[in-house]
Amino acid sequence: MSQTPSQTQTDFASLGLADGLLAALREEGYQTPTPIQARAIPPLLEGRDLLGIARTGTGKTAAFALPIIQHLSARPIEKRAQFSVRALVVAPTRELAAQIDESFKAYGRKYPLTHAVVFGGVGKNPQIQAVWRGIDVLVATPGRLLDLMSEGKIRLDRVEIAVLDEADRMLDMGFVRDVRKIVAKLPAERQTMLFSATMPGDIAELASGILRDPVRVSIDTERPAAEKVHQRIVHVARSGKREALSRLIFDHEIERAVVFTRTKHGANRLAKQLGEDGIGAAAIHANKSQSARIRALADFKAGSVKVLVATDLAARGIDVDGITHVVNFDLPNEPETYVHRIGRTARAGASGQAVSFCDPDEKPLLRAIEKLIGERLPFEGDPNLPLGEPEKDDRGPRPVRGRQGGRGVPAGRPAARPASAANGRFGERSGAPQRVERPVAAGGGRDFLRDGGRGDGRRRDDNRGDGFRNEGSPRLPARSEGERSGRSAQGSRSGEASRRFPRAASRANSRG
Repeated sequence: MSQTPSQTQTDFASLGLADGLLAALREEGYQTPTPIQARAIPPLLEGRDLLGIARTGTGKTAAFALPIIQHLSARPIEKRAQFSVRALVVAPTRELAAQIDESFKAYGRKYPLTHAVVFGGVGKNPQIQAVWRGIDVLVATPGRLLDLMSEGKIRLDRVEIAVLDEADRMLDMGFVRDVRKIVAKLPAERQTMLFSATMPGDIAELASGILRDPVRVSIDTERPAAEKVHQRIVHVARSGKREALSRLIFDHEIERAVVFTRTKHGANRLAKQLGEDGIGAAAIHANKSQSARIRALADFKAGSVKVLVATDLAARGIDVDGITHVVNFDLPNEPETYVHRIGRTARAGASGQAVSFCDPDEKPLLRAIEKLIGERLPFEGDPNLPLGEPEKDDRGPRPVRGRQGGRGVPAGRPAARPASAANGRFGERSGAPQRVERPVAAGGGRDFLRDGGRGDGRRRDDNRGDGFRNEGSPRLPARSEGERSGRSAQGSRSGEASRRFPRAASRANSRG
């Protein structure tokens, strides 16, 4: 692989772009090319293959979209084969695919090129209609692309240019086999580009198999974290993170922020909690329908919601101007993901803030991040005594009491696991909901726990024998034979005799 010489161009005109593209860039407000654009566009205009290594937010989309538009417009095709594609861009997520398609629309506004985007989560028929006459540029996610290919609704035998964008992310998401299947259907004579934020061994192997004598462009790999992002750590226990986030948003009057959580459930819950605090928020992740994801992004761009709560799946699909803050509500498991997250701010030369909450269990993740970026991050709070850390209870397990009197679990039955103070009603720190088991009467009858392990004395009814909680009107629990109405065994036998011999009982009462 060869290395391009250092580029000295200071404007887009010096890169060899056509007048129509220069006019579109001016209308978009672009003035000077970013480093990846300055070094990638000239060799791509020459038809070379390219391996581009650059973090998110450096302008990679324009780096490959502008040469593609110029190449296709210079060689127009009047009659296309049905379902054929001239330029294919494969991206890992729906959001990124949709935004790449929007970029082609913006940059190619002066040219009569056709373009479309296909991804999962929505109906196939509109996508099939968009490509059935043949198309110039197709942006696709791997899964939906393979589905349409298997149905004969997309053919790749006439592709002239192929792009794999965010290749490392596609491999992380398990798309390596899908990518290889797609590449196998491409014609041998083509121009190929592979862009990635990192360069692990799998990417190097993939690149060597699909690129021919490529130009290698590597930007800012020595220092992967964005230089214009002010980064800091806030040491806070998990139980105090929500309060710390709301206080951060209110105190700094944040108008546009992306908050990253580790799980989809955590994103939904946090967005709801922020709404309860009076902060407009929307969640975006893989379990959301495509219409919900599009609506959340549109509301975020329009400013109707201040905070977009996202998982890492959407980390590279959010390209919104004016994001001033990125908050890592949960530190990522992979340090490289931290770089991708904070790349949502300080885009295109702007500055931004990255705030990361770190509880004691996340300190190893913090050390891995600092090792990757090569610097110690400034912190707030006491790392040894994190803010909001719940008090530890060293008194041991609470004694189990019998049925008569006292709170707790009936004798001889397993105790329900109490929800920790740090995690609400859920058990593990991972954020996954844990079902709190409640004992059920062996005979299928009713039973109950007075406080469910909370220790607050409130009764929790289980009105059915299947173990599911009934939220309806409270009922008195059924009692076993030896404890009806709190009577003794003798009283219970007397009651039984009264029912069996009512006349004798009446005479006995009259004598009494």
